[in-house]
Amino acid sequence: MNPPRPIPKLDTLNRPFWTGGAQGKLNITLCGDCGEYTHPPLPLCRHCQSENVAPHAVPGTGEVDTFTINYQPWAKGLEVPLVIARVRLDDVPGVYLTTNIVNCAVEDVHFDDKVRVTFEEQGEIYYPLFEKVN
Repeated sequence: MNPPRPIPKLDTLNRPFWTGGAQGKLNITLCGDCGEYTHPPLPLCRHCQSENVAPHAVPGTGEVDTFTINYQPWAKGLEVPLVIARVRLDDVPGVYLTTNIVNCAVEDVHFDDKVRVTFEEQGEIYYPLFEKVN
């Protein structure tokens, strides 16, 4: 059993991102006018200011842009070491997710590793974590 993660406060804007994993979907806000993505979710497009934005399921694949290995147990029950990474999402220009790389040894994580989303359920929240793709 994984230790509890901090619970985000859900609202109408971020709910699709945090709960999409229930359907296996990684939802990122897409502008219906200019076609650009915005993350974290906002009520308007960060590129063109349009209010025509909605969650859109993206492939959930990407590459490790940068990472660090955390050895400090900063939360009760947190198992260390763990990889904190910034993942550059495929087909979602300009969107990076700060997340964990899971299901591999920390020393096996490298820059530009191909990864895919996997979800960790905690109540109604589905945390988007990433695992290496062989």
